[in-house]
Amino acid sequence: MILDKPLADIGGKGLFTKEIDDALLQGRIDIAVHSMKDVPTYLPEGTILPCNLPREDVRDAFICLNAKTLAELPAGSVVGSASLRRQSQILYKYPSLKVVNFRGNVQTRLRKLKEGDVHATLLALAGLKRLNMAETATSVLSVDEMLPAVAQGAIGIACRTNDDKMMDYLSSLNHEDTRLAVACEREFLSVLDGNCRTPIAAYAYRDKDGNCSFRGLLASPDGSIVYETSRSGTYTFDDMVALGQDAGYELKSKAGPGFFDGLQ
Repeated sequence: MILDKPLADIGGKGLFTKEIDDALLQGRIDIAVHSMKDVPTYLPEGTILPCNLPREDVRDAFICLNAKTLAELPAGSVVGSASLRRQSQILYKYPSLKVVNFRGNVQTRLRKLKEGDVHATLLALAGLKRLNMAETATSVLSVDEMLPAVAQGAIGIACRTNDDKMMDYLSSLNHEDTRLAVACEREFLSVLDGNCRTPIAAYAYRDKDGNCSFRGLLASPDGSIVYETSRSGTYTFDDMVALGQDAGYELKSKAGPGFFDGLQ
């Protein structure tokens, strides 16, 4: 409903889930399906999230009418993105580009791009795939070029804590590898107290040896400061939660309290 202001100015993350959470708690619906990257790190009291579906591709898509990659964009080109995570990583690697706030659903953003409002934009590849619009991607950015949002590509299904029947149904749909990766990344976010004014990125996955590999990033919105860290450990819930937490504390310590004060 409000497309002309940054998310942080109109309520931040919980904005995307509040109406669905209210319907769940009021008993108007029995399950709530969420894009996990929109779910705040604390669930509303009375709800539980026993299920993550198999994770879709975590990468971001680059969409542009006259360049194949971010690196090919001429200096001064305007990139539209509502995501501080994307904005900061773009400006860190390509300081000659200009980034502007760019909101709306996928179709609206693609229309604005065609109309020349911006030269390029970035969208989650998972979203494009689910809309059967993957062909609109000019190219796909590697996680090295653009570290994804916490829980990007993951869908979670919540129910009421007192609804055992629904909890059993949902538990049978759960994809454990995804649940553990999401838990690891969300723990990292929780430690950093991530909100819509804080550019944070993270990615946990099962590597070829069957262990957990994790990368995390914390940046200033203008991309002038970027802190990164990585971890590896066993692919188990306790270890991965501890690993995400530890990585979060490391970057919080590196940044120092002044860093966060400047983002309020």
